[in-house]
Amino acid sequence: MKLEWLGHSAFLLTADGGTRIVTDPYKPGCFDGAVGYGPIRETCDAVTVSHDHDDHCAWQALPGKPQVVRGAGEFTVKDMRIAGFDTAHDEAGGTKRGRNTVYRFTIDGLRVLHCGDLGEEPGPELVKAIGPVDVLLVPVGGHFTIDAAQAHRVSAALGAKVIIPMHYKTAKLGFPVAGVDDFLRGRDNARRVGRAEVEIRAEGLPARPEIWVLEHAL
Repeated sequence: MKLEWLGHSAFLLTADGGTRIVTDPYKPGCFDGAVGYGPIRETCDAVTVSHDHDDHCAWQALPGKPQVVRGAGEFTVKDMRIAGFDTAHDEAGGTKRGRNTVYRFTIDGLRVLHCGDLGEEPGPELVKAIGPVDVLLVPVGGHFTIDAAQAHRVSAALGAKVIIPMHYKTAKLGFPVAGVDDFLRGRDNARRVGRAEVEIRAEGLPARPEIWVLEHAL
């Protein structure tokens, strides 16, 4: 499987068989220009939408007519299986910012979890339902989502082998959220990959959890 961070919470997941999924595509320039990442021009077979905010649901702007996956449930896109789990976008059961769907992808023998705008730490029942995770795409910026400390606890609860932070302050994101350094502070298992795309194999997963910081492509 190949994984590319496009920017913000948008990733391109490409299976060995060629199936392509885009997660949470943003609308460039939304929120009065706060989202400054460039337009997503990737073709894909399907797109997942964690919730209906402009920085996560701009699937209409993608080229072609990809299948749109929304909400909880089981989905199949060619050779890829997707499971959606309902969560809250805030720490108050969704009363502040609504609901959020986290998606578990089964790709080439890997279990990849995209957290969307997760605003609460999942309880034991949800952790059990999701099951062990190989690759975790997790927000770390706080304010609108879980923060760095919460993201570490979520990573540990899910047993993630590779943890890739997202939804944090960059030169192209004007939201009042923290940068990635808070998530990396004091961690000896973190590395800056220096590129947007990585290839991940089930047989090549690290023996102990690792944090991989990618460069955004757009």
